Amino acid sequence: MIGGKNNVRHTNPPRAAQAPKKSHIRTENAIAIIAITGIAAHLVLRFLVKSPQLSYDVPLFAALILGGTPLVYDLGVKTYRREFGSDLLAGISIVVSVILGEYLAGTLVVLMLSGGNVLEAYAVRSASSVLEALAKRVPSVAHRKQGSAITDVPLDKIRPGDVLTVFPHEICPVDGVVIAGEGIMDESYLTGEPFEISKTPGAQVLSGAINGASALTIQAEKLAIDSRYARIMGVMKRAQENRPRIRRLGDQLGAYYTPIAVAVAIIAWASSGDAVRFLAVLVVATPCPLLIAIPVSIIGSISLAARRGIVVKDPSVLEQLDTCRTIIFDKTGTLTYGLPHLTQQIVAPGFDKTEVLQLVASVEQYSKHPLARAILNAARESGLGLDHASEISEAPGGGLRGMVRGRAIRITSRPVLLKELGIPESIFPLITGGLTCEIALDGIYAATYVFHDAPRTESKPFIQHLGKKHGFDRLMLVSGDRESEVKYLADLVGVKEVYASQSPEEKVELVRKATQEAKTLFLGDGINDAPALMTASIGIAFGHNSDITTESAGAVIMDTSLEKVDEFFHIARRMRTIALQSAIGGMVLSMIGMVFAAAGYLPPVAGAICQEAIDLLAILNAIRAAFEPRSLIDF
Repeated sequence: MIGGKNNVRHTNPPRAAQAPKKSHIRTENAIAIIAITGIAAHLVLRFLVKSPQLSYDVPLFAALILGGTPLVYDLGVKTYRREFGSDLLAGISIVVSVILGEYLAGTLVVLMLSGGNVLEAYAVRSASSVLEALAKRVPSVAHRKQGSAITDVPLDKIRPGDVLTVFPHEICPVDGVVIAGEGIMDESYLTGEPFEISKTPGAQVLSGAINGASALTIQAEKLAIDSRYARIMGVMKRAQENRPRIRRLGDQLGAYYTPIAVAVAIIAWASSGDAVRFLAVLVVATPCPLLIAIPVSIIGSISLAARRGIVVKDPSVLEQLDTCRTIIFDKTGTLTYGLPHLTQQIVAPGFDKTEVLQLVASVEQYSKHPLARAILNAARESGLGLDHASEISEAPGGGLRGMVRGRAIRITSRPVLLKELGIPESIFPLITGGLTCEIALDGIYAATYVFHDAPRTESKPFIQHLGKKHGFDRLMLVSGDRESEVKYLADLVGVKEVYASQSPEEKVELVRKATQEAKTLFLGDGINDAPALMTASIGIAFGHNSDITTESAGAVIMDTSLEKVDEFFHIARRMRTIALQSAIGGMVLSMIGMVFAAAGYLPPVAGAICQEAIDLLAILNAIRAAFEPRSLIDF
């Protein structure tokens, strides 16, 4: 059940199998704190107090017992399940460090393991806040009208046929039809339609739409649980529950490295009969390049992205972005500015195009309608000055009228003007796409203005470079907007695969099918994109529009620009390259060390020193990810 603004009724959170339990996160936090405390106490006792070794090792030993035991137990369970990753070798290293008396090294491994688990758990759990944000957005009550009385009724008590009042600036509680009143509603979050929609008797309204400045009386057509907004919530919940966990880069490498390291250690012990060689191999093999270098490169890249206005919510996005081969775009606010742009001025015979625009703009300067801004921008671009207008009146859904230089200006929709002037419809031009408004001067039809959602200036070059520079072999444009609008944009920017008039459910199905064929990247904004963002392999959102959308995405572009998206592509690719350099380079050096240790040329202490040197090289290389290169854009 959707909840509300005043008496919020929250949805049930996703199943625990999908989001880590709070108790588990608290345990990992406690282990990390224990490890930090133990290391700090050790350093104080060793270097400031100058205590004997037995004393300064006590905090480390305690940290290993209290923090290492649950980690080793969990890793034992993973081993039983045959889940071999880089953390398994870390668990073995913890045990070996205790046996060898290398307590500081063991405690550092405990800190790395617990800290990494906390970060991953936080990233996974953050997705559950999406449903809570959705639940808070819609009222838990509706205003039911019976005669002249209006009563607040719980949303789940509303039945089809009930008459409801939606007050100004409220959110529509259920799907229905307008039966009284005229006004506008903002449905952009739900349908992708970039403009406010006029609502007159007989017009459909959607739950979740934001009402304008006029009260509307609607008749409910569906139960709240069957309305559009509730369906979006249901789709999002299913998408979240079915979202596959992306395998971490360290685990992918560790799946090969760990068995090799253990096998070399066992062979060294079996062939020599010396258990010390087994320990020496494992000490050299401690996967610090995997446990430290990869997180360092990720953290560095997250820092660089943040400085560039990109918020990385899920670190796995950085690891996986360069492997995506299908990119799916929403239209409104993504490839377009989400604002109307005057694209055609069709003037009737006997009227001057410039004069009509100047007169219309002089009246529109007093209007708050989105199309008014587009007309004023067109007048400004044409260098036209505005005259004073008088007798301004604007009726919700009825258009605008005023007087300029003694001339009567009327700006409204085609049906209204047909009714007012009593002229045949054949006098109007045939328009196949976009929004239109009709203009009359002194009671005579003068012009038709056509508006489209303006594409971003960088949309076409951005799309053209995706295949050549970033390896995308499939580009899809999926929108809830009308087919004429979507195809108009697709032709302008060069996208061939187009899906228009898609509901959130249909978007999810398209994304799901595409994801079965290849890794997908979905780029969008509006609430209607949130389920698709969660269904795709990776979701990137523009952060100017909706908290719900940004919670659904793995990364958020705060500055609404496709150039920032390209920067993020380069940051992710660079991170992956540096991480692989550090991890694979460190593993190769460690494997060389393992050979010497297995042959008896590298005792445990010397092996530990060699491993520290390898770790230092890997980490120094990984730190490069935090520094900005010369260029992050290639289009």
